[in-house]
Amino acid sequence: MKEEYPHKIFLRFKPTKLLVTLREGPKNITMISKSVDLTYSHTIKILDLLNELGLIEFEEKGRIKVAKLTDLGEDLARSFDVVLTKLSKLKRKI
Repeated sequence: MKEEYPHKIFLRFKPTKLLVTLREGPKNITMISKSVDLTYSHTIKILDLLNELGLIEFEEKGRIKVAKLTDLGEDLARSFDVVLTKLSKLKRKI
């Protein structure tokens, strides 16, 4: 894998939204893809990177792979949730 810096990941909306979505609890990859409006393969790519950064971990539930936040991931997701909430309240001046 080529080297990617965390700030390059989280300055994009969808990876950030994916992390915040996992605050609702563990989800399988298909559920995450639909929640964030990403393709399945793009979702896996982002999840693998988040796993390498120690922000999520995977669990096998039968044949289904489930992603859940680590403590570090929960802390970062909470911070992003606050920022996204504040940004959504900004009004554009015309």
